[in-house]
Amino acid sequence: MKLGMEKTRILLWSQMHGNESTTTKALFDFINLLNGNSELAKKFLDAFTFCCIPMLNPDGAKLYTRANANQVDLNRDSQNLTQPESRILREIFESFKPDFCYNLHDQRTIFGVGNTGKPATLSFLAPSYNEAREINASRLKAINLIAGINSVIQKYIPDQVGRFDDSFNINCIGDTFQSLGVPTVLFEAGHFQNDYFREETRKYVFISLVSSFEIISENDIVNNKIDKYLIIPQNNVVFYDFLYKNIKINYDGMEIITNFAAQYKEELIEGKLCFNAYIVKIGELEHHFGHFEYDAKGALYQDNYSNIPKLDQKANFYLSDNVAFVNGLMKV
Repeated sequence: MKLGMEKTRILLWSQMHGNESTTTKALFDFINLLNGNSELAKKFLDAFTFCCIPMLNPDGAKLYTRANANQVDLNRDSQNLTQPESRILREIFESFKPDFCYNLHDQRTIFGVGNTGKPATLSFLAPSYNEAREINASRLKAINLIAGINSVIQKYIPDQVGRFDDSFNINCIGDTFQSLGVPTVLFEAGHFQNDYFREETRKYVFISLVSSFEIISENDIVNNKIDKYLIIPQNNVVFYDFLYKNIKINYDGMEIITNFAAQYKEELIEGKLCFNAYIVKIGELEHHFGHFEYDAKGALYQDNYSNIPKLDQKANFYLSDNVAFVNGLMKV
């Protein structure tokens, strides 16, 4: 979809990974804004030309998989261009000649903002353009833009914005476009408290998109904001969906106290997306957090299997006979 008629050209693509749909919804929210009659829509259409690919990987979306129909991760195909979707994106990039690229993704619920105990509801990255992770003029524009977005979005989700790892991989599309001299911004839509369908996160992606175009239209990306970019804490893998502490288990006749964690697996069952919780970690969980946490205070673990939590087992169990957990959550 192409909207607008002016010289600053913005290329946006979403759902390169088929199971990452939050930014697709937010991108359509932005397209709906542009198709309205508001003063903001007129301002943007007078300042920009937007080229939008809302769903780069429709086969992966149908299958609810990261890869495409050929089981290829499109975000590792930017050099070989073996897939039709990769070639389409590259052809549009070369013909449209964007001034900025927006690479829109979702990230898993495992990411937190540093070690703060807060989820990374949004994360951003100005991808590297070389192995040394140097900052040239084009990457600096992306850095300055992210710093500006962060200053706005902190008003809505304070301390819930992370910075994605900037290790260089030329096979990734963002790194490739950055290396070709076009400022590229990676969006990662993450978890907001109790929002597994990510309708809250969708809103913050939309706000970030709008604020970014305000920043570009006002040319507020010329000053060096590296320091403001670097103070955004890096993403850290510190979260589980469920964390259970101080669980008593009877192990070969000996009672011990332990902890375990469970994680949702998003499974497409008869065409319906289901969140099914499975046990993924047993033992020491120091420096980790749960989006849902429960302190059993020594209550005895029981289930319908072997009365011992096991990896990859569904998170259905009882504590001391009177507290039941179904699919990870305490049954009321």
